[in-house]
Amino acid sequence: MNEQLQATPICDRHRALNALMAPFGGWDMPIQYEGIIAEHSWCRSSAALFDICHMGEFLFQGDFETSGLEDVFTFSVKSIPLGRSRYGFLLNEQGGIIDDLIVFRLTEDKVMIVVNAATAPKDFTVIQGRLKGGVFTDITATTGKLDLQGPLSRYVMVEIFGDEVATIPYFKFITVNILGVEAIVSRTGYTGELGYEIFIPSDKVCELWDLLLTDERVKPAGLGARDVLRLEVGYSLYGSDIDEETTPLEAGLEGFVNFDKTFVGKKALLRLKEQGVTRKKVAFEVAGRRSPRHHYDICSAGETIGNVTSGVFSPMLGKGIGIGFIKPGLAAVGTPLTISHERVSMEAIVCELPFFKGGSVRS
Repeated sequence: MNEQLQATPICDRHRALNALMAPFGGWDMPIQYEGIIAEHSWCRSSAALFDICHMGEFLFQGDFETSGLEDVFTFSVKSIPLGRSRYGFLLNEQGGIIDDLIVFRLTEDKVMIVVNAATAPKDFTVIQGRLKGGVFTDITATTGKLDLQGPLSRYVMVEIFGDEVATIPYFKFITVNILGVEAIVSRTGYTGELGYEIFIPSDKVCELWDLLLTDERVKPAGLGARDVLRLEVGYSLYGSDIDEETTPLEAGLEGFVNFDKTFVGKKALLRLKEQGVTRKKVAFEVAGRRSPRHHYDICSAGETIGNVTSGVFSPMLGKGIGIGFIKPGLAAVGTPLTISHERVSMEAIVCELPFFKGGSVRS
């Protein structure tokens, strides 16, 4: 039976641009327009526009502590300054990652929670089940989201929306009037480049898409380029690199867990810290241009020691790169590995993240 895919408001425009469309997280999404490498290059050198309307957005209003919201995530909500956002996790009781997400502090008692598309329905149910008060609303259907990413994105945004955009620091946002409606412009993204995420009512998102594409410095980019861009800077992809069977400790993301506060899954993580993880995320570079693929085996001395969770050819490094999970004792930088699958075999070496260090993200 065919999967019934959801469509973003911009789907017709993607098809008019001859985009290659494919299912992603239950949505019909553009994978590429003129080509993954070309779109990747444009984002690294100019400004690329991504349709991210498939992401989930929730609003919570109420007292963060008495409602229980403060205990829902691995970070403190009440300590997020107004106008700033924070990245972290929604965990299960075993410490596994139900989702990675960002919380935006809108007012003293109001936040917006931005979650992944495929997990949005479950996220809403889980969060709602942990709350004891407050007003919790799913605003995904009425919220559009576009990402403008690349070293020239600030110039584009300032020319269209005004000088205030130029003053937004990393992981901070402002509320502005765009096309006659209130919108949130945030200095966040998923590419390793200077960029902005724009949240606007869904009935205005097509108009904003068209407006941004009138600038010759802006071209549309699909999820194919986005995947290469995020992996080059070592960002995890939910459903590939992290999931409910993976803890932040195994994934090398302990820095986004605040052990000084209460949260669901804390006891399990503390036990794991004491016992030690049995597998660990590792980054590796391939000796050549071949791409490691999801589920390829990672081997050492003829023994399979783990598997690849993400892999691509990196245009910036001119070689294959990947991340995966292996036995902790073999995860030291410089350790030689072999990536194999059926008749495919490629030599690799453990390296540090990010693979690409020249991005403009904090410019």
